[in-house]
Amino acid sequence: MESRRGWDALLWGVLAAPALVVDRVGLNEPRSAWQQAAGAAALALAAGAWRRWPTASFATAAGLGLAAAPSLFTLSYGPALAVFALLMGSRAARVRPALLAFGATVLLGTAKIAVREVDPVVEWLVLMGTLVFGAVFPWLAGRYLRQGRELTAAGWTRAAHLEREQRIVADRARLRERARIAQDMHDSLGHELSLIAVRAGALQVAADLPERHRGAVADLRGAASDATDRLHEIIGLLREEGDEAAPLAPAGESVRALVERAAASGLPVRYVVGDAAGDRAETPAGERERVVYRVVQEALTNAAKHAPGAPVTVEVREAVVVVTNGAAQQPGPGPGAGSGLVGLRARVEDLGGTLDAAPHGDGFRVAALLPPPGEGCTPTPAPAPASSGPSPSPAHARRRTLLAFGAALATGVLLVGGAFAWYAYSRSHAVLEPADFARLSVGQAQSDAERLLPDRAASDPPDERAPTPPPQGADCRYYRASGELFVTVEHFRICFRDGAVVEKSVIPKAGPMGEVREHEKEWVR
Repeated sequence: MESRRGWDALLWGVLAAPALVVDRVGLNEPRSAWQQAAGAAALALAAGAWRRWPTASFATAAGLGLAAAPSLFTLSYGPALAVFALLMGSRAARVRPALLAFGATVLLGTAKIAVREVDPVVEWLVLMGTLVFGAVFPWLAGRYLRQGRELTAAGWTRAAHLEREQRIVADRARLRERARIAQDMHDSLGHELSLIAVRAGALQVAADLPERHRGAVADLRGAASDATDRLHEIIGLLREEGDEAAPLAPAGESVRALVERAAASGLPVRYVVGDAAGDRAETPAGERERVVYRVVQEALTNAAKHAPGAPVTVEVREAVVVVTNGAAQQPGPGPGAGSGLVGLRARVEDLGGTLDAAPHGDGFRVAALLPPPGEGCTPTPAPAPASSGPSPSPAHARRRTLLAFGAALATGVLLVGGAFAWYAYSRSHAVLEPADFARLSVGQAQSDAERLLPDRAASDPPDERAPTPPPQGADCRYYRASGELFVTVEHFRICFRDGAVVEKSVIPKAGPMGEVREHEKEWVR
């Protein structure tokens, strides 16, 4: 808070200095001490309130400028007008208050110009040019800076959002890997445990096994079955709902090798290859072959677990994988949860196929219909997370600000060009040559004198520099003594009354060097 007050005090000092310096060096009409003090106090209020009420601070500076000059062009408060317009553009988010402030400034300036006896065209053009270059341009620059800050902040926000998305992707990858490990453990270890149970069952019914060992083998078989169930429970904890199944390579083992290993473990399984395409599908080289392998593996595991001793037939053709088992020859543990088949069905459907698992006769059949190689549905990649980053509106607003800046620049150039053209025309056509001024004489008929006068009179007569007031009841006209522009020049005053010239006088230049040339002044009382 203290730092803000210090900066506001520095701002006030910088903006109040021009008003005091300009008055001291005489670059404007002298003002009284109370006017200077009131202006400094108003600037102090504006400097202290610009953070909270930027539009009010600008309006204060504009009011001071209009009070000093109807055209708003003043060296005393021009810097304050531009600075507060810049701060208003960088601070205020809404555009309407600024436009209302600009409109109010134009209306007040126009009203003040209308009641003064000056050339309204030049004054109004100067008012508009000062407003465009001294207020609108700084305001647009402030808005451009503000939008630059907003774009920078939006960029950092978007970067943080993308970083969060990357973390989400990494988390999903970890979950995917966990699902892959869980699937591997469920399929591979479950299959191996089922084969152990099959071997134990075959050993239990062997005729040459001593009776004392049959109980141990039965316990081994029961332990293998229990281990399979407990493995399923553990995998259920590891695989959360919604985890994605991931492709799992079965270490290069073919379907034929899988069937032969199951047969060697005591499972009565028969392998049938329906066509040449079935031979090609044996080796799990791609996703389709891996799915064929998993279908056969899961079906053999379920047959060994739930239908021990039943004959199993594995048939692999180009588009169909069928695993059928007969009725159980030994009691099994009963139906399971079916999570293996659920995951398997999802993987088959991802390839565009279908999986049917249902009772068949006295046994059970698992049939997978897969699309031929090179056909079917390609897995659709997961859509990217919807971005909640910033809309392109800040960049669009910045472009609109640049367009408005260009439009304001073109308008300002037209106004300044028009003001300069009118200024040059009005000044050049209001010049009374010194030789013609010398030919005028007091008492001369007005009609004869008007032949020597130019077409236009000066639109801004310097009455305050006249050495004496004009004659009472006279119609006085003022003319420039030189056609020079943007510098102070002498003026001639010609006064008429009752159809005759009653006074001709010289009004000196502004400043201490201006002197009245007494030999060129005549009075008629």
